[in-house]
Amino acid sequence: MSILSKKNELGFFEIRLESIGGLGANLAGKMLAEAGVLGLGLNGSNFSSYGSEKKGSPVKSFIRFCDPDVEIRAHSPIEQPHIVGVFHEALYKTVDVVSGLTPDGILLVNSIRDFDEIKNDLRLEYGTLAIVDALQIAVEEKTKVNTAMLGALFRICDFLDPESMKNIIRKTFEKKYPHLVEPNIRTFERGYNEVQFKTYETPDQAEGKAFSRPMPLLGYETQEIGGVLTTQANSILKDLSGSRQGFLPKFEIEQCINCAACDTVCPDLCFVWEEGEDKRGRKQMFLKGIDYQYCKGCLKCVEACPTTALSDLRETIGYAESNRVKHNFPYIAGGVS
Repeated sequence: MSILSKKNELGFFEIRLESIGGLGANLAGKMLAEAGVLGLGLNGSNFSSYGSEKKGSPVKSFIRFCDPDVEIRAHSPIEQPHIVGVFHEALYKTVDVVSGLTPDGILLVNSIRDFDEIKNDLRLEYGTLAIVDALQIAVEEKTKVNTAMLGALFRICDFLDPESMKNIIRKTFEKKYPHLVEPNIRTFERGYNEVQFKTYETPDQAEGKAFSRPMPLLGYETQEIGGVLTTQANSILKDLSGSRQGFLPKFEIEQCINCAACDTVCPDLCFVWEEGEDKRGRKQMFLKGIDYQYCKGCLKCVEACPTTALSDLRETIGYAESNRVKHNFPYIAGGVS
């Protein structure tokens, strides 16, 4: 008798993890597959998909399980998962994270927001929504988001044995990082126990979310002669807020001495300056604020700041928008203002 709760037409139970580089989704997928294969004797496979392999860029991790008598001959990315785990909530701004989710599928999101808010933002029509505050757990236990998300995923995948996962955690960390074994086990247990669920009724004739594969706007048939970039200085128009891992710099203008140490280390020119005069009437540049559209949350500015003008802050919904000081790019925006 199969222990898998659901299977597709090929006999697979499939999971897709949506994340950004740096949150450990690749390692989480590897450990999840190990727990099913080594702990329960299932057949399983795990692999990941990257864009540019750097911190903050979108990452997908795929896990397939099947019964021991079924061979895994499919190695394509998972397009119709039974479970989707979203490690970074803001990904929905740039990635359709629920693409292909089955009608009775389960969506797990790392968030502190209300169920209905997330449902509306991610355009989830029906199915089960699970929420866990993996970031807060990781901060309190001084670990990473991926272990807390693993705990929540084990609660969802009721056929998996949590004890086998704890053994995998010990095996993964005990040789190189023995001091991280117990904190990661506590993080796993908290993720398992603190995840919350809400089910939205699925109609009888409901269909899964259609899978959409993003295609480039310009290909070999549609590219302009000479390979023209149609948007000049296009990085200026990008929104990098989806790269933040849950923290951003908080600016206190009263504490600032305008030394520009923050601007020197900032990789994306987030800081906005304006010309003024000091107390003696000499011209000087004064820091006006931060344009959070370009802030990736690296917090290098916080490390460089010699005063308390910059500090790290856990990001909450709406903070960046309400405290953003916009850059002025007159030649791109159209005319000098």
